[in-house]
Amino acid sequence: MNEQRNSYTEKYTKKVDVIITKCIVNDVLNKSNKRECNFIWDTGAQCSVISEKLVNTLNLKAIGKTQVSTAGGIAITNQYFVGIHLPNKVVFPKLIVTSGKLSDNIDGLIGMDIISCGDFAITNLNNSTKFSFQIPSTHDIDFKLENETNAHIPIQINKPIRNAPCPCGSGKKYKHCCGKRQ
Repeated sequence: MNEQRNSYTEKYTKKVDVIITKCIVNDVLNKSNKRECNFIWDTGAQCSVISEKLVNTLNLKAIGKTQVSTAGGIAITNQYFVGIHLPNKVVFPKLIVTSGKLSDNIDGLIGMDIISCGDFAITNLNNSTKFSFQIPSTHDIDFKLENETNAHIPIQINKPIRNAPCPCGSGKKYKHCCGKRQ
């Protein structure tokens, strides 16, 4: 049986440390009740989370409670039944998510319950981030094996210029900060 493969890619012109994707979230019990939202991909989250603001906007009804571990500690939170539609027809029509407090411009976290269903890759070639996701999984990526196979290809790492601002973000010149240690 051939499964349909759905995938999409997001490209950034610079290196980014947060991947935010526009998604549509719908109430599974009332499919016409939906909203376009900003979700962060979070490999540290076991399950996907929606903001309390989104719960209120969609007027979602809790289907239960569960205990969650967060950066702030252990908490009991409500669970909701939603559909999450990622770009390019990558759809999770029936998910149980929890609610949580998120920053104002973020409506949810895409957790490992979604990420582990497919292939997830982030690359940063030439300081440009490219993020790809597809379901179902079709690849076995092994950079270590690739490196062993292509061991003869030299890798060039650009060293910061001594008088340039330090890439660590300290505000000091590289030669007076991280460059001093080398």
